[in-house]
Amino acid sequence: VQLQASGGGLVQAGGSLRLSCAASGRTFSGDIMGWFRRAPGKEREFVAGISWSGGSTRYADSVKGRFTISRDNAKNMVYLQMNNLKPEDTAVYYCVAGSRLWTIADPPQGYDYWGQGTLVTVSS
Repeated sequence: VQLQASGGGLVQAGGSLRLSCAASGRTFSGDIMGWFRRAPGKEREFVAGISWSGGSTRYADSVKGRFTISRDNAKNMVYLQMNNLKPEDTAVYYCVAGSRLWTIADPPQGYDYWGQGTLVTVSS
């Protein structure tokens, strides 16, 4: 079972990036999926989550209006479109899946599958 995140890189403030997460090894269509991030010297924090159907989403206050999470269950893919990036968005971003969650949750302990992370660096 694997979550493979990609799409990170270096971008100037105000720019955009699209992260992708490819899930393999099992079907994740029934799972809550999401993204966390860890900035240098900080704890992991919840960024965005999406329900199994895609009909419900939730975002951290710091990214609302700038980030959009989506999923394609037929392809076992999850995406995070990040617009108007800020230097404080610099972090390693992790794709996650929660097979036992009934709703989108903030605590990282609720998610039992984690990808390897992709680095996003936003320059000022």
